[in-house]
Amino acid sequence: MLIVIIFHTLLWQVLMVNGQIQVVPWAPGPIWWAISWICTIIPIFFVAAGYANAVVVDKWRESGWRYARFLTIRGSRLLGPMTLYVVVFAIIGSVAAWFGLPAQASALSRQFAQLLWFAVVYLLLLAAAPFTVWLHDRFGGWVMLPLLIALIAVDVAVRLTGNLELQWLNLAFVWPLAHQWGIAYHRGWFRGWRTATVVGVFALAALLIAALVGWLHYPQAAVAWADVPVANLLPPTLVITLLGLCQTAVLALLEKRRVADRLSRRVARVVQLANALLLSVYLWHVPAIVVSVGIVAGLAVLFPSAAAVLLNPLLLIALVLLMVVLGVPQLARIEVRLMPTPGPGEPSQLGAIGGFALFAAGTWAIWQSGALLHPSDPSAGLALALFLAGAVVLWRATERTSS
Repeated sequence: MLIVIIFHTLLWQVLMVNGQIQVVPWAPGPIWWAISWICTIIPIFFVAAGYANAVVVDKWRESGWRYARFLTIRGSRLLGPMTLYVVVFAIIGSVAAWFGLPAQASALSRQFAQLLWFAVVYLLLLAAAPFTVWLHDRFGGWVMLPLLIALIAVDVAVRLTGNLELQWLNLAFVWPLAHQWGIAYHRGWFRGWRTATVVGVFALAALLIAALVGWLHYPQAAVAWADVPVANLLPPTLVITLLGLCQTAVLALLEKRRVADRLSRRVARVVQLANALLLSVYLWHVPAIVVSVGIVAGLAVLFPSAAAVLLNPLLLIALVLLMVVLGVPQLARIEVRLMPTPGPGEPSQLGAIGGFALFAAGTWAIWQSGALLHPSDPSAGLALALFLAGAVVLWRATERTSS
């Protein structure tokens, strides 16, 4: 997550030109394009999600609970962080719209909502986890083949038609494939293979990335910048899939070396805390960047002689990290209060499944339209209403149980 924060902080440059602050997109050039292949770690998050879901599904099977119980226990953990984030920015956007800035409020609301693509995909993978784990246990690696064929077909269609919008279809194939790798990892893939085999997988995937970028003209960077407006991460391509395979192989090699076992207790506790706050950090790091930019820009205007120091990207990164470290744990205290406590019995099937579906649909709607209440943007209001309805229904289903 540290890498994600630094990358998003560097997406924009804060400059002082003729005594005025300008915020412009950063165009870093080929060196940073190459660095992006090392720093783009989103694929391994979905691999980790697959591993974690395999663990939870196994426990759920042993418990004998129904599917509704699985959804409420897993879904309730997302209610706090996501509800707080959505409500805060819905309030900010609504106030700005009613104070005479409806167009700007709608645009910024949609911009902040772009982070929710990750949550949409994760919610769908979470809902399907019992089925996808069963598929792997039943059919093994063959489950991955249709996903691989489908994502290659999307890439081919994009390049034949020139329609970049088709690339978004790969959200349904690239990340589920990475999720299946995580399930397979839990079942012994990668870490159970010989070291030479894992190294071979890494080398082959890396060579394929180089071939696709060099010969088939895939984007040269993993992530988008001003000089690479279309990259491989979002929407995802076959190249980013291969990057995920490289990362999974590296994870297996680190486990074979028992790197985690050699961590000190203090470091292990820090890692454990960071993992617990992962979603919160993901949601709030962009607001931290915006506030930090405002602080350094304001100080540069007040003290123009120090502008070169105040607007240095390294200082901005340090300020953002400080705000995240100090602010996110405090926000997490509020998020915990917004998480329902699961009841002792079986939740209502209709309430749990319906609430989770509404919650996921509302998250998708906000990702597309933003979230605020103003007559000028009814789609954002409907998206917010759908999200809140799902949160309430899922909350009630989690707390109210039936024997």
